[in-house]
Parts: sequence; C-alpha cells; structure tokens
Amino acid sequence: MSEIIIQEVATRDGFQIEPVFVPTDEKIRLIDVLSAAGFSRIEVSSFVSPKAVPALADAAEVFAGIARRPGTVYVALVPNPKGAERALAAGADEINLVASVSETHNRANMGMTPEASIRGFASIMETVRGQVSVNATAATAFGCPFEGIEPEDKVLAQVERYLSLGVDGVTLADTTGMANPRQVARLVARVLPLVGAERLTLHFHNTRGCGLANVLAAYDSGARRFDAALGGLGGCPFAPGATGNICTEDLVSMAEEMGLATGLDLDALLALARDLPRLVGHDVPGQVAKAGRPLDLHPTPPLKAA
Repeated sequence: MSEIIIQEVATRDGFQIEPVFVPTDEKIRLIDVLSAAGFSRIEVSSFVSPKAVPALADAAEVFAGIARRPGTVYVALVPNPKGAERALAAGADEINLVASVSETHNRANMGMTPEASIRGFASIMETVRGQVSVNATAATAFGCPFEGIEPEDKVLAQVERYLSLGVDGVTLADTTGMANPRQVARLVARVLPLVGAERLTLHFHNTRGCGLANVLAAYDSGARRFDAALGGLGGCPFAPGATGNICTEDLVSMAEEMGLATGLDLDALLALARDLPRLVGHDVPGQVAKAGRPLDLHPTPPLKAA
C-alpha cells in the first residue's frame, strides 16, 4: 500500500502554460504511459474556454483517446457548469473545482469574486451529484502575488464552505510557490481535522525552491496526498511568477530514499521526463532525470601512478 499518494498533473497544469501546443496524440501517449507507471490519479485536462487556455482545447479528444487503466481515476478541472457538463460527456471520473482564497486572484482567473465562484459550485454539485466524485481546490491558500499571505482563518472558512457543498475532497494549493515549511505545517494541522488525510491534497509549486521541503512538512503533519507534475512543468496563466509544480520524479525519488512507498515506477518516470524537452521545446526543471538516482553509481576513476 502506498504511503504517499501522488496525483500526476503534467498534462493539465503542466501543459496549460506552454506556448507550444503539445499534439493530442502525444498527450494521449503520455497519459497511457503514466497510467502504466502506476498512478492511481491523473489530472488529464481542463474543460475551460479554448480562448483562455488554447493549450488544452483538445480536452474531449484526449479523454476519448486514453486507455483507461482499472483503478486509475481520471480527473478534469472545470471552471463552471458548462465545463462540468463537458467533463461528464467526456467520461471524467472526477471533476476538480477551483476558487482562490484571494479575491484579486480569483477576479483575474475567473472574472468574479471567490464567493460568486463558490455559489456556482453549488449548481455544479447538483448537476454532477451521484455521477462523478468532486474535489474542490482553494487556490492561493498559502499566499497571493497581489494580496500577500492570506489569513489561515480565511482559508479554513473556504474549506468549510466546500465541505458544506458535499465535496469528496479538498486541495490546498500554493499557486505561486509562496509557502514555507513552518507555514505548511501550521495550516495542514488546522485543516486535517476538518477534512481527514484520505480527502486532503496538497498542491505545491517549486517557484522559490521550497516545494519538496513543503511536502515533507505536510507529510510530517499527517498529509498523505500530493499533486506533482512530470519534469516540474507547470504554472498559472493568471498568476505572475507561478513557475513549475513540484517535480513528480524528484518527489518519488525522495520518497523512495526515505523508505516511503509510492507504488510508482521511477525508471519509467525518468524515461518520460527525459523525453519532455522534445514535447515542449525547452529544458524542464526536474533534477533527478539529469543527475540520476542517488545510488546510480559511477565507475571508479583510474588510479594515478605514484
């Protein structure tokens, strides 16, 4: 049994900000290999306006083309009731709703206040209830690039609103990589009693190099579920400086070195990560794919003559 559950988000959060459109067949191939690598959860795409996020305009085609592995949950992010209907039609197993804790960020991202977004979620819940599971994400839970650090009580109030709607899971998202380990430990300790470890996911970005440290702080506080993106891809089109998510293969490598089971095939992930620059046209931030696993030993150098 996995001691850390990792949801792969590269084909949604990773590709959404890429200037080069990754071909649909390549997305499908990548998801199929990720499924075979052992992921129990993959965020496939997002049913947003193609004008807003053209990189994910093929969401329905991707869902239609993937080979679904028994036991894997295929997730779609949806911003509104229309997106939820499209996700249902595409056969998503779960939908992910997102509202920011920050009003400024939510207006930039969704064109409305967080309160208005959450009122819309109630309508979505009525549409999808009994058909798919629903996760709700509190974006900017650890800080906003426009407003700064959000009060913990404000984050908890949003989590409680989500739970009152009857969602199946909650994600706390560090949308622009502003979190630090002590902050993470405090907030996770307050949210876990409300949500439970089996329903709480943490979504960290590595913008300022704290991503894996934040994972460890959350894990030590009782969290067990984390989002990550192959190669460390990702970012938010509506959040300045929101560079890459925590890197999946780096997280899996760290977990393995600590003796924590993930149920994932690290060698397969490293092979996929090393192929990512071909897909996106640039280097990717992940480290283990470049440096090798910690115990990938090198030949002993020849001895110099005395």
